[in-house]
Amino acid sequence: MSNEQGVLQAAAHLVSRFAAHDFDGYFSCFDEKTVFIFHTSPNVLVSKSEYQKEWRNWEKEWGFKVKACISSKQRVKLFDSVAIFSHDVATTLNTNDGEKSFQERETIVFHQVSGKWIAVHEHLSPMPE
Repeated sequence: MSNEQGVLQAAAHLVSRFAAHDFDGYFSCFDEKTVFIFHTSPNVLVSKSEYQKEWRNWEKEWGFKVKACISSKQRVKLFDSVAIFSHDVATTLNTNDGEKSFQERETIVFHQVSGKWIAVHEHLSPMPE
């Protein structure tokens, strides 16, 4: 398998675990030192642990539950053991206020460790109108 295929496979797994609201499976895709930047959150989350706490808070405070996540227009740029994966993402969530849908763009930086691609940075932004 080529490195590009490995990155695409790692990204597809990450997105599928998010789409399934699989907390453990989703977070297993990230390094502990991963930094997360979300347009929906006022804080930069500087570790996987911080994001896990935020996720659990979203569930408790506003009934956060991922219903679907569809990735399209995937792009991969390779730089030795680092890969930048970007894509368009359509996400549907359930909240205490009902169902919400988002059209966004996302960049995930992967680092290859012992032949495995692991996410080390994620940045999500709204799709321009």
